[in-house]
This record gives sequence, structure tokens and C-alpha cells, in this order.
Amino acid sequence: MSAPSLDDLAVFVSVGREGNFTRAAAQLGVSPSSVSQTIKTLEEQLGIRLLTRTTRSVTRTEAGERLMASLAPLLDQIEGHLAAVSDLRNHPAGTVRITADEFAARYVLWPRLKPVLEAYPDITIELSTDYGLTDIAAERFDGGVRLGDVVAADMIAIPIAPDMRLVTVASPSYLNTHSVPATPNELTQHRCINLRLPTQGGLFAWEFSRDGKEFQVRVQGPLIMNSVEQILDACLAGIGLAQLPDGLVDEGLRNGDLIEVLADWSEPFSGYHLYYTSRRQQTAAFRVVLAALRQTVVPESFE
Repeated sequence: MSAPSLDDLAVFVSVGREGNFTRAAAQLGVSPSSVSQTIKTLEEQLGIRLLTRTTRSVTRTEAGERLMASLAPLLDQIEGHLAAVSDLRNHPAGTVRITADEFAARYVLWPRLKPVLEAYPDITIELSTDYGLTDIAAERFDGGVRLGDVVAADMIAIPIAPDMRLVTVASPSYLNTHSVPATPNELTQHRCINLRLPTQGGLFAWEFSRDGKEFQVRVQGPLIMNSVEQILDACLAGIGLAQLPDGLVDEGLRNGDLIEVLADWSEPFSGYHLYYTSRRQQTAAFRVVLAALRQTVVPESFE
């Protein structure tokens, strides 16, 4: 029987990374049945089982672990070399994958990525919304956007947005029928709108800082949502208090639709940073995106 092809080995690495045939198929742009058949053929060619399949998961066998450990870095190197050759073309091209949370994706990234897409038709940008500190190397992202500049030692972090605050707000109609909280601990007596982090499952603990000291308060209320935009709408409707990024509520505060409370307990903190690995060779497409994101923003606003 012939030796495994490079394409078949790439399919195995994708399944090994994703731990799921369907997700690997989506990433590769093929059907799950095609991925399954490729893995079956590969195992027959090698004469050993590489993956253990159950109805809920796919895990690597000892042989699969060994092959994955040696094969994945080699395929990454090949991909990097091919990207370097592609850079010799006149126009930057290729896919740039970035992970960011919902607010950053809409208010920080999109305004600066839209001109990139218009100016470089051969560049494709894949933007994945995720609230966790994604391992961009393992998940094969070119970069990630998160608050602050604390990242792993082999990562580079550059600021792409101004310092920001988390602002606790309510509508006038809510405050007309409820007392104004004087301290964060009084929030436990209020109706608060909670955010369930979509990719982590838990509820976001409201964060406060004063005189350099940071602490969290677990709040309760009648509504739990997984989108800051939805929470803003519910807060404007008078459902309860909300804690949201200042850039999202600035307009509501200016026109009187929202009122800030506990302002003395909301100190600025380091804003959004783009982080990316120093070990991976940058493509021309990523350098274009990087240059766009590094542009200076207006300090007072995300708009």
C-alpha cells in the first residue's frame, strides 16, 4: 500500500487538534464523512490505530500522540515556508485568523479591518469571538485581542486601544424606583443584569477598583445574557443595573438615557492589546493587519 499523503497527514493533525471530526471538517472545508474515511485509510496504511472514537469525543492513542507531537510542528513549518513564498507576490494575500471578545471585535477591530478588506481583496480575515485567553499557537490563530498586556513569555503584546473603564449604569426609570447604590456591596440588594461568558460558561463577576485595590462582586438579578449589546438594550429598558465597557455606554450617558453609579469605584485599566507569538513567521497579510491595528486611536472614544 502507498505511503500516506501530506494532505492525509494534515487531516489527522486537524482532527488531533480539534478532538472532533465535525469541527475538523469545518476547518478543512470538507464533509465529516470524508475526514472519517481519510483517518480510516491512514490507520490502515500505518497498520495502527491513531484515534479512539466514542459517541461524544475523539482522543489520540499513544501512537496518535507520538505522531501528533512530531508531525504538527513540521506541518506548521511547511505552512510558514509556503506563506513566505506567497509573500513574493505583488499583493499581500491569504487568511489572517484573530480571536477577540465581542466588544473588541465590534468597536476596536472592525473599524480598522474594514479598510483592509477594501484595499486588499486577496486578504481574508477570520474573526472568532471568544472571552477566554485562547492559546493562539495551539488553535492556529495569527493573533488574539484581549485586555491588558499580561501574556505568555513567548508572546508579543502591543496596545491597540486606549485605557478603559468598566462602568456601572442604570436607566433613569430604574433609579426612580430603586435606591442608588453607594458601595459595590449594595449591589447584592439590586436587580442586576448578568453576563454569561459564551465560551467559558460562568457568569462574569463585576469588577471594581479604588485606590489601586481591585475586587469583585457577584450580583444577581432577573436576567442573564451572553452579549454585551443585549445587556445594554435591557439596561436601557429599565430591567436593572449593568456593568459595561465605557465605550459602549458613552452615548447613553451623554444623552441621558443612562446614569452612571459607583463612579468612584471604577478606575481606568490597561485597554486592548493585540498579542501574537514571536516564534511564528509573519505573513505579508498579517503585517498589513498588524499595521492597521497599530494605528493611533482617539483616546476618549471607541466610536
